[in-house]
Amino acid sequence: MKLILYIDTSQMDTARVAIEYNGQRHEEVSTSRVQKSQMVLPLIEKLLHAHTLHVSDISEIRVMEGPGSFTGIRVGLSVAHMLEALLGI
Repeated sequence: MKLILYIDTSQMDTARVAIEYNGQRHEEVSTSRVQKSQMVLPLIEKLLHAHTLHVSDISEIRVMEGPGSFTGIRVGLSVAHMLEALLGI
């Protein structure tokens, strides 16, 4: 199974995470004043748990690279790089 994780932290006060597998796309969005760095990982965990998937199932990660908030984009890229290093993808 190919599982693609999408991370979009480019918008102000919004973090969007999606997964795509078996031809279907599922998404979680958080609009909060909480810093994006504190929103992204819980969104990923919630989305994977809702579909009975594990972090180790992720085979590809895509990040929205702009236009948008420089700091927000940097958060999304940092999370993606961390997961890529941990998963060896």
